[in-house]
Amino acid sequence: MKIVAIVGSNRKQSINKKLVELLKERYLEKVEIEILPIEGLPMYNQDDELTPAEVVIHVKKIVAASDGVLIATPEYNHAIPAFLKNALDWFSRVDKVMMKKPVMIVGATPGVLGTVRAQVNLRQILAAMGALTLPGNEVFINAVHEKVDEAGKLTHEPTLGFLDTVMNNFIDWVEKTKHL
Repeated sequence: MKIVAIVGSNRKQSINKKLVELLKERYLEKVEIEILPIEGLPMYNQDDELTPAEVVIHVKKIVAASDGVLIATPEYNHAIPAFLKNALDWFSRVDKVMMKKPVMIVGATPGVLGTVRAQVNLRQILAAMGALTLPGNEVFINAVHEKVDEAGKLTHEPTLGFLDTVMNNFIDWVEKTKHL
C-alpha cells in the first residue's frame, strides 16, 4: 500500500515532519510512506492552473497514484499553515487528485490543544475537496516536547500505542474506500 504524506510545515526541525518520519519507519512492514515534496510549489494562481509548473504536475501525479494521504499539520493562528493550504489549493483544482482519496490527519505541538483547531479547519477543506477523511480517529498530540527524546523522536508509549491503533484503522479505511 502506497501512502503519500504531506507535512504542513517547511521548518527544518518540524516536529510534524519528525512524526511522519517515525510513522514511515514504524509501519514500514505494512505501508510505504513517501513524504511529498511540496516546498517547491509556486503559490496557487488560477491564471496558471491550466498550465501549471512542472513541479505542480509532478507532485499531483504522486498524489493521484497513491492509495491514501497522511497529512501532518501544525497549527498557526487557529488554522493550517499557508504552506499546506497552498498545496491543497493546487490539489483541488482541474484534475482534482484528492477526490475520494482516503486521508488520515495527525498533528503534534508543544501546546495544550494538540492542533485541534487546525485539524477542524483542515477537515472542512478536505470535505470541500471531496476527500474521504478517516472518521473518529483524531490524532492530537499535545505537549509533544514532553513525549520525545533528545533527538526529537516520539517515545511516549501511550501515544505510540494510540498511533498503532489509528494507523491500523487507516489501513483498513484505505482498503474499504478503494472501490468508491
